[in-house]
Amino acid sequence: MYQIKFGTDGWREIIGDNFTTANVKRVALATAKWLNQSDFEKSCVVGFDCRFGGEMFAKETAVQLASNGIKVLLSSGYVSTPMISLAANRLKTGAGIILTASHNPPSYNGYKIKANYGGPAIPTEVSKIEDLILNEEVHSIKSFDELVQEGMIEYSDFETLYLDHCKQSFDMNALTLQSESLIYDAMFGAGKNIVKRLLPKSTILHGDNNPGFLGRAPEPILKNLPEIAEEIAKSNQFSCGLATDGDADRIGFFDEKGNFVDSHHLILLLIEYLTTFKGYSGKVVKSFSVSDKVQKLCELKGLESITTKIGFKYICEYMVTDDVLIGAEESGGIAIKGHIPERDGVWMGLVLMEFMAKTGKKISELISDMYEKVGSFAVERYDLHLNNELKEQIIKICKSNSYTNFGSYKIVSTEDTDGFKFRLDNGSWVMIRPSGTEPVLRVYSESDSSASAFDILDQTKKAILGE
Repeated sequence: MYQIKFGTDGWREIIGDNFTTANVKRVALATAKWLNQSDFEKSCVVGFDCRFGGEMFAKETAVQLASNGIKVLLSSGYVSTPMISLAANRLKTGAGIILTASHNPPSYNGYKIKANYGGPAIPTEVSKIEDLILNEEVHSIKSFDELVQEGMIEYSDFETLYLDHCKQSFDMNALTLQSESLIYDAMFGAGKNIVKRLLPKSTILHGDNNPGFLGRAPEPILKNLPEIAEEIAKSNQFSCGLATDGDADRIGFFDEKGNFVDSHHLILLLIEYLTTFKGYSGKVVKSFSVSDKVQKLCELKGLESITTKIGFKYICEYMVTDDVLIGAEESGGIAIKGHIPERDGVWMGLVLMEFMAKTGKKISELISDMYEKVGSFAVERYDLHLNNELKEQIIKICKSNSYTNFGSYKIVSTEDTDGFKFRLDNGSWVMIRPSGTEPVLRVYSESDSSASAFDILDQTKKAILGE
């Protein structure tokens, strides 16, 4: 029988292949056993995003949990991952489950586990659930309707809970005015309804129901967002553009000219706003692939920084035990003080809009101000779709320290916190790492300009593929 393993952020598989109701039942039963064996509350919030089969898989999950003594609060419609995390925290349940494959292609669905503090379950707890997954078919004891009648499954409105939390946390009058010049690309994902409710004057793209996502992976990176970039570029009415992924926990952002603003720049802007305008302090926890400029800004502001493996669960471990200002990934997943220890694309968009409203400056102007402090830079990335044999061969060469240069760039040192980051003789770096959720080899580079970073990526690609 298929062995279910959780990756960097949840268990994800192709719908109808390994992501089936039978396998979802196995994971849900293991989750119920884990809760029953733990000191956590014997209750769980369960939700689903806009992917194909989401509600069906959520109901199967709810049945397994409820049949085994876990009270289930089930979302009354599609929700974002941050809504489930917030609900687990505010409603004081033992855990939260959301059926989502996040930014993966439309053929995927997945199962994320959230802890009662409102963020990803830590790796040790996820491993306990994995160990409890039976290697046999699981049968339902009672029907969904029976469990609803018994009160073991109850519908709940997590979206309104999230809406009220936002309204209590932001200057909504300032955001309402700012939203008149906002264009938001929902990417057919779970952020579409909450943004309409929070910012009704904004312009919304791809806010209808389409679990096929136009055939694209709903990941808010430039290549997947041609329409919003084009709309901003051809119009003078937008001050910024916001995009969120399938489950709305990742952010994509554009300036007033339609230029994509990557997460590295957003992290710097958020640190600046939180410290200078909100008066917050705390540690900066960042994943291994984040720009060196974050470390530089921390040094300028006297903030301690910590680097983790890639995967927000590693960042979250610090956020629930320490005084953390911001926890951030290169891939658009960011969490900040004053909210839950969870990535949240909509929340980060609201913070950035509030920064613009309070300063009266455009995003491009705020970035220019930041460059004066840390210097200009660019981080670029290639996703190489390779067969497993070639991918493993490249990683083996990295482990053996056999690479001495990538084209004209000489390697001066190597770091292996998660993947392999090669420091180059011109002060730049290039990083090679296999994805934890997709059959992809990711190659990143940071340099003083986009052209330079792409040149490093091109020469690295030629070197590792033997071109």
